[in-house]
Amino acid sequence: MMRKRSAAAILSSFVLFAGLAAACGSAPASNAGTQKPAAPAGADSKKEVTLKIGAAAVPHAEILNQVKPKLKEQGVNLEVIVFDDEGQLNPALKDKKVDGNYFQHVPYLDSVKKEKGYDFTVTSKVHVEPIGFYSSKLKSKDEIKDGAKIGIPNNPSNEYRALVLLQQQGLIKLKSGLTTYEATPKDIVENPKNLKFVEADSATLPRALPDLDGAIINTNLVLEAKIDPKSALFREDANSPYANVVVVRKGDESRDEVKKLDAALKTPELKKFITDKYGVAVVPAF
Repeated sequence: MMRKRSAAAILSSFVLFAGLAAACGSAPASNAGTQKPAAPAGADSKKEVTLKIGAAAVPHAEILNQVKPKLKEQGVNLEVIVFDDEGQLNPALKDKKVDGNYFQHVPYLDSVKKEKGYDFTVTSKVHVEPIGFYSSKLKSKDEIKDGAKIGIPNNPSNEYRALVLLQQQGLIKLKSGLTTYEATPKDIVENPKNLKFVEADSATLPRALPDLDGAIINTNLVLEAKIDPKSALFREDANSPYANVVVVRKGDESRDEVKKLDAALKTPELKKFITDKYGVAVVPAF
């Protein structure tokens, strides 16, 4: 009986030990199989950056909107802010209401930088809008009569540009030595047709056409007024120095999102978009 009891006790002790060992061993196994909570989706992805660009409605805002999806893929949320009053675009950039603007050419920018104290720099040359001579009365340049009333923009750089175009057409001659992209009718030294010049705000010229024999009008205003740009009696060629540019505050040209915008505005795809959509009215400058 003693032997039986001893064997039974030994067996009982072995079973108890095995059970305890199994119980102790199960805890580490259970902990090893426990997974940490997954990190939120996109936690390691780069944060999207918003880039605000002020622009004229046509074609500037339309061109910027065309590159928005490409920039979105690169983590840049391009916010295009249209200004009805283009005269507020540079002040808005100076006051940091926008990160950049796209509406002007370099001669215009140069004409206002010193006067207004703008510390801006150009990042991209995008397109040229060849200005042209439009008329609701005439069908060709040859029909321009003696004493005709011709509308021209009254801001310094575009006024010079308009007068140079008339000079290229042999209608007037400007005095030599005009190197600052500025001129007025007072700088005309030859005017064989005795043309009468009406200096007016650029935006009013399309509406003033019925009261004029013709006017030299910026193409973006022609497009906004739903005038066919092909109806110009004559226009600048593609070699115009008046390329429209993207402008930022000096120092911001090194920002990564600005560099990405610059690259997006120089692709073959964008060049095709501009050519297909605007034809002769807007010419790529890259």
